[in-house]
Amino acid sequence: MSFEIQYLLCHVDRLTRRLHAPRSPRGSGERGAMTTEAVIVIAGLAALALAVVAIIVAKVTAKANSIPTS
Repeated sequence: MSFEIQYLLCHVDRLTRRLHAPRSPRGSGERGAMTTEAVIVIAGLAALALAVVAIIVAKVTAKANSIPTS
């Protein structure tokens, strides 16, 4: 797995852990859980970001491999 994808997965994992971490009580009290729609949108955006990074990495790698070195 390429460095860029590992980097992105690390940040997605970090964001997921932060969203699931218990919050300290402040403001007006309970804010409620995330809705199913929000979870689906976040998962879709994460999948889209992974796909975009994979495409960019593939194109850059292909271009780099096509450069003659001698």
